[in-house]
This record gives sequence, structure tokens and C-alpha cells, in this order.
Amino acid sequence: MWAAGGGRESAAAAVLRVLLIATACGLVFALLHLPLPDGRARSAGPGGGERGAGGGGGARLSVHQGRIREARRLSVVTEEIDGQTDETAAEEDERISKSPPDTKEKIWMMQDQLIMAKAYLHFASPQGSVHLVRELKLRIKEIERAISHSSGGTHVPGSALQKMKAMEMTLSKAQMTYPRCSQMTSKLRAMMHNSEELVRAHQSESSFLEQVAVRTLPKGHHCLAMQLTEEYFSLDPIKREFPKRDSMQLDGYYHYAIFSDNVLASAVVVNSTIAASKDPGRIILHIVTDALNYPAMMMWFLTNPPTPAAIQIKSLDDLKWLPGDFSSRFKLKGVRDPRYTSALNHLRFYLPEVFPSLSKVVLLDHDVVVQNDLTGLWYLDLKGKVIGAVETCTSSEGFHRLDSLVDFSNPNIFNKLDPKACAFAFGMNIFDLNEWRKQDLTTTYHKWFQLGKIQKLWKAGSLPLGQIIFYNRTLPLDRRWHVLGLGHDFSRGRDELESASVIHYSGKLKPWLEISIPKYRDYWNRYLNYDKPHLQQCNIHG
Repeated sequence: MWAAGGGRESAAAAVLRVLLIATACGLVFALLHLPLPDGRARSAGPGGGERGAGGGGGARLSVHQGRIREARRLSVVTEEIDGQTDETAAEEDERISKSPPDTKEKIWMMQDQLIMAKAYLHFASPQGSVHLVRELKLRIKEIERAISHSSGGTHVPGSALQKMKAMEMTLSKAQMTYPRCSQMTSKLRAMMHNSEELVRAHQSESSFLEQVAVRTLPKGHHCLAMQLTEEYFSLDPIKREFPKRDSMQLDGYYHYAIFSDNVLASAVVVNSTIAASKDPGRIILHIVTDALNYPAMMMWFLTNPPTPAAIQIKSLDDLKWLPGDFSSRFKLKGVRDPRYTSALNHLRFYLPEVFPSLSKVVLLDHDVVVQNDLTGLWYLDLKGKVIGAVETCTSSEGFHRLDSLVDFSNPNIFNKLDPKACAFAFGMNIFDLNEWRKQDLTTTYHKWFQLGKIQKLWKAGSLPLGQIIFYNRTLPLDRRWHVLGLGHDFSRGRDELESASVIHYSGKLKPWLEISIPKYRDYWNRYLNYDKPHLQQCNIHG
């Protein structure tokens, strides 16, 4: 679940701070000393004088405003009072986020007044002032209407500013009527506990729903796979094959490998690779998929051949030399993310066996888009290294060094690797398969994999294990070859993306999912023709 309110703090942390402030009566003082909409400071009480904007109160006001920002998330608790639903709150936060900064500040000030007024109502005793309770309820309704009318607008109406002043006077009366800090502390402690429980429940729900969204195939994609599979099996067996090409395994061609069970994702990688190439007639694309998706994958490319390039599609079942348990051996207890448990993701460690006649191959993940010609990769001097890859530890977006992926408390790791070594990225890599065979890295992979079965040495997925297998065997590439993070990082700039040879939707927010990052979708959508009958029939749109 996305955090609402433009970066405002979590409810639990905010309420804890409010409790500490309230213990010293500081919360009431801070709320009653917010600056007025015209920039003036509040009076010290009903009869106090006003301080001008330049009267030395700026530092104090900034402290109070900081406290108020921390307290604002207390409004989650007050939903119990006014019956506001999560959906309504989300809609309101969205409208507020579209308002100009000055308008936002005034709306937040009104929300602060609401929090305090509802808190006073909550603290009011049956023997208290009936008139004050009635006045608080009236002011709350007025401020709620004012917030509703101001949200999403370019300015706060003058009538709303008058209601803010009226609420200020009512809060001053309430302060004089309910001055006991001990009562407020007790109430806020109970409210804090309820708020923490609510936050935990929402976090659990958010995590679950995110996993469902990531793991569930969109309805249109399921429809497409079913339709393609049915059409494939209705074909004459003679028509189920691609045209033969004698040079399919020759090194005079540029070979690209894609290991995927996603038809449309593979189509985008194929289409973008061909579109970006200066010599697409020399491209041979090799797709390996699982047995379940093989018919759909075949039918898509039989119907949409990647002319003038050649294509070859295999199923994991065609690779008879793979271990018998290969399709299931990567499933781990407690790990549900298919990115970490997919057999296709681990097939990269068998590249020389998958392509016994090749000396070099570029492996592309199915969540990438190729934007520039990649021919230059074949002419790089790998300097005796096995793999060319972009390093990620110098990135500003939180990628890792080796010690964040591998357990260095284990002697097998500690004695062989540098914990501060820079991690590299999978997704777009050039492999020297002859050097791989020379160094017998497949045997190295098997040894480490067996050690990892005995005890947990690295995090889930193929990337941490890849850091070990290719340690000191990786040539760092210029970062413009491969820009990552489009599946989780909202901050990527247009210039960086458009200058990249390959952009990678690494992360959970894949471009074919509804939860993808909107500003990155067009880079992916431009390589699919949504007017094709298969996509139209399955209601798949860009």
C-alpha cells in the first residue's frame, strides 16, 4: 500500500512522538501556536498579544511546525471518530497532493486543527461543558468542509481562512477547559497502541497484496497464452517449425539468448533488439522456455516472425542433460517470489552446455528493452574474463556490495572473497563461453550449489550465487550499456534512460503489470503492436 500524504511519517512513529510531547503539555502548546494563514504567529492565549512575523519567533515556529508534521499521521486514529474510510482518505490525500505548496500548507494546518479538536472531544468528560462540546463538533464539521472544498484547488478560499480563525479560538477555550497533561498522556498511550496495531495490519496487507500482484499473471496474458496454445496444437505438425537455417550455430552471427516463460516480455526483447540493430540480418535469437509455455511461445513467433533475424525456441525438456530435479531444485522454504525460484533464471549457469557450438553469447533478461545497437559487445576485449557486466555498487540507488548478498561469517566465503568487492548486475551480459569452458566454471557452480544446499551461504536468487561464481572473472562495462531500476526506482531521469543501450525493469514493478511505474511504460509499450488480433481479443492494451 502506498504511503499517502506526500511523504508524511508513519502513524506509529508519529504517535510515539506525540505521546512524548504531550507528557510535557508541549503538544497543546505547539498546536495553539501555529502561524495564522496570513503569516502572523498565534497569540499566547485568548487575551495575549500577537507577534509579528519578524519578531524573532521564526525559529520557534519552525520547531512547532516540525512537531506538527510528525503529529499529522495521528489522523489515522481519528478515523474511528468520524468514520472516514481508507478509500476516502486516499482520495483526499491524492487531491491535496495536486495542490500548490502554499495551499497544501494551509490544508495541513486545518488537518492539524482537526486532530486537536477531535482529541479534545475524545478527552471530554460527561460532566464537561456541553456548550464547548457542541462548539467543537460544529468547528470540526466546518473545517472538514473547508478541507474538502480546498483540496485540489489553486488557493484556499477566504471563508476557509475565517473558519480556521474560529477553530483557533475554540481550541484556546478547550485548552483552558482541559489542561491536565496526565489525562492526555493516558488517552494518547491507548491511541498509540491502537495506531501501532493498525499500521502493522496495513503493512501485512500491503505486503501480501504486492506479492499477489507480482506473482499473478494478468488476465489478458493468461488469455493470450491459452489462445496461442490452442492455435499451436491445431496446426499441422509440419507448420510447427521455423524455417531451417544452416548457420544457426555459426559464430559469424550475433547470438542473443533469452530465458523466459513470458510471451509478451520475450516479444518486446526480440522486437527492440532487432529495431536497434544496424545489421539485424546477422542476429540469431535463442529463446528457452518451460514446457508449459513452449506452445504459446512458438505460436507467437510463428505468427510474428522476427524478420530479418532468425529465431530458435527450445523447451527445458529438450535439454536432456539437465539434472532431473532442475525445474524444482530452486524452490526455497519461505521464498515465494518467482524471480528467485525460477529454473529459467538459474539456467544461465549452464550457458556453455546450452550453446555448445558458440564462443560468445549475450544473455538478456526478459524485463529489458534494447535501445541501441549492441554489436560493440562482440568486439570488446574481455581481457581473459568470462563475463562483461555493469557494476552496481557505485550507484546512488541502494545497490549492494558483496557483503550484502553473501554470508561472510562462513569460512568458505570469508577466505575466498572480499566483502567490499563491487557487485555486478545480471540482465544484459556478454559471455566468453570458451573462457568459461577453459576455467570449467560449470563444475565450480555445482560445487558451490551443493555447499549452499547444506547451509545458507547467500540470499535467494541467482544473482548472489553469480557473484561467487564470477568473482574476479568479470569485466566492468560502461554504465551506459545497462541502466537498471525501472521496476522500483521512480527517480530515473529521461536523459539517463534515453542514452542507455539497455534499460532494465529490475524490481517488482514489471512493465506488463498494472502496478508498473507509469512514466517508464512507454519505453516498453512502443515495441508491441496492440492492434494485433491476439492482443485485441484478449483485451491487452498499452
